[in-house]
Amino acid sequence: LFYTQINNPLILTETATNLYEFQQPNGYIYTQGVETNVKLTYRDLKLFIGYTLADVKEHYNGNSTTFPLVAKHRLNNVLMYEIEDKLKMGLEAYYFSPQELNDAAKGRKYWLFGFMVEKIWDTFSVFINFENFGDTRQTKFDTIFTGTITNPTFRDIYAPVDGFVVNGGVKIKL
Repeated sequence: LFYTQINNPLILTETATNLYEFQQPNGYIYTQGVETNVKLTYRDLKLFIGYTLADVKEHYNGNSTTFPLVAKHRLNNVLMYEIEDKLKMGLEAYYFSPQELNDAAKGRKYWLFGFMVEKIWDTFSVFINFENFGDTRQTKFDTIFTGTITNPTFRDIYAPVDGFVVNGGVKIKL
């Protein structure tokens, strides 16, 4: 369980002249929720499951609203296969529930998936990582700006914009 309260926080606010400034309104932001993690092991397999429930609200001048850009529900899943000092393989899946946006709209729920492999030798290892292999991108299901390309109004970014990414490398033991 967790609870946090921030009194009189600094908030980035747009002014009447379309500039931004930090203001300190009379009020507070609170976060409350629960986070749980489970690890299950069977031989060389490990399954990690995590869940977070976060209720985040802002209270100003007697009004209470949902704090934007925070997923109320998150699920974190990682399945690892490991032969110690020889091989590591992992499959991951992360869920994000819909988020309130700053323009009062609601973002979409989405999943992110990844896979990694690392082969280990005595003095070095080689790895490859496939991030977001489902190619989840906000631009596939929502806009990141409105208006024209020469006069855009930017919307909140609440999901990945870079899509599927592959990276790899070599680790050298000194």
